[in-house]
Amino acid sequence: MPDQTTTTQPVADTAQRGIRKDRVGEVISDKMHKTVVVRVERRVPHPRYGKVMTKSSKFYAHDEEGKAKVGDRVRIVETRPLSKLKRWRVVEILPATHRSQAVEG
Repeated sequence: MPDQTTTTQPVADTAQRGIRKDRVGEVISDKMHKTVVVRVERRVPHPRYGKVMTKSSKFYAHDEEGKAKVGDRVRIVETRPLSKLKRWRVVEILPATHRSQAVEG
C-alpha cells in the first residue's frame, strides 16, 4: 500500500502576505459613502538647505462603519485596491491629543 500524502492549503497570514504599511493621519473629509480622506504628515529635511519641512500626503481610505469624522486621528493600513483611488483601510480611530494645553502655557 503506497504512502498517502495529503496536501494542505497554506493559511493566509502576515508571513505569506508580507508586511503591510500603516500610517497615522487626520481625517480631512468624510463626505463620501464608506470613504474618508486622510492627510498624513511627515517631517523631512530639505535636500539642499537642511531645514526641516512638513510634507503631507492624501490617502483615500475605506471606512466600513462610517465612524471616522473630520478632525479624527486614524490609523490606516495598506490593502488591495478597492476602487480607482482607495488602497487603504481604516483600522482604528485614535484618541485625540490635547494640543490646546501646550499653547496656553
